[in-house]
Amino acid sequence: MLLRQSLSAVARAPLPETLDNFRSHIDPAWIEDALIGTGKASMRRRRLPAEQVIWLVLGMALFRDRCIVEVAESLNIALPGRRGPTVSDSAVAQARARLGAEPMEWLFETCAVHWAHKSADRHRWKGLALYGVNGTTLRIPDSPENRTDFGAPGGGPRGQAAYPQARLVALMALRSHLIAATSFGAYTIGEHTYARALWSQLPDHSLCILDRSFFAADVLIPLTRDGSSRHWLIRGKRNLKWCVLEQLGKDDYRVEMTVSRTARRKEPSLPEHFELRALRYQRDGFQPQWLLTSLMDPKPPASG
Repeated sequence: MLLRQSLSAVARAPLPETLDNFRSHIDPAWIEDALIGTGKASMRRRRLPAEQVIWLVLGMALFRDRCIVEVAESLNIALPGRRGPTVSDSAVAQARARLGAEPMEWLFETCAVHWAHKSADRHRWKGLALYGVNGTTLRIPDSPENRTDFGAPGGGPRGQAAYPQARLVALMALRSHLIAATSFGAYTIGEHTYARALWSQLPDHSLCILDRSFFAADVLIPLTRDGSSRHWLIRGKRNLKWCVLEQLGKDDYRVEMTVSRTARRKEPSLPEHFELRALRYQRDGFQPQWLLTSLMDPKPPASG
C-alpha cells in the first residue's frame, strides 16, 4: 500500500469515542521525558499543565471534527479551579501555543522506538529487520507564509496549484506499517533528499524496500555505507544499464553500474562505480521484471 493510501485510510477510520485505549499505550514517563528533555515541563501549577496539553494535541489529531475547546472539554483535562473545572477558550489556545512542537517531536520519536522499531525487531526475516520507504505530498493551509516556505506545484497555464504542499517521506516497519521516522519540508525539494535524511534512523542488520523512483546512487550508497549490514531492495527501471561481473545462478547476476558525473559533483564522496545484484523474475501473465539489491551473497542468510 502506498503511503498516500495508508494516510487516507487512517483519515477515513471511525473516530474513537474516548482516548482511553490510546492512553493505555503511552507510558506517562515518555511524556514526562519529552517535557523535561525539551524544557517545557510546567514549573508552576497551571489549570492546563504541560502534560495535559500533550493529551490535548493528541486528542485534536484523533477528534478531527471538533474544535480545540470541545476536545479539551471532552478529555476533561483541566485541573479544578475556584470557579469549576472549565478554563477560558483563550487559555486553551494559549496553552497549546506555549507547548510548541518540540515535545511532540520527542514523544513521536519515543513512540517510534517502542512501537515501530520493536515491531520490526520482532518480525525479522533471515535475521534482518524489514523496513519500507515511501513518499507523498500533503496539502497544507493556504497562506503567504506557507507558499513561501513550502511552495506549490505548478498549475500549468493557470499558475500555481490552489494549495501549497509539503513533501513527506516516511520510514515504516513493513510488517505492521507503523511509522518509524519521517522527513518532510518544502515541496520544491525532491524525495531523494528527504529519504537520505532517514538513514540515520534505519537500524543495522536491516533490509529496506524502496519504490523504484528512489533508485539513485546518492540514495542507495549511503544507506549501506553508513551502517552495518544495512541492505536495500528495489524494483529495477526498464532503462537501467549495467555491466555483468558474475553470474550467481539462473537469472541471478552480480553487476556493476556507473555513478553519473552529476551525482558525484553533488556528492564527491560517491565512487565512480558501485556493485549490486540483479535478479530477473516473471509472474504469470506479466512481463519479466528485475529486482536489484545490495544483498550480494547468493547463499540465503540463516533464519532469525
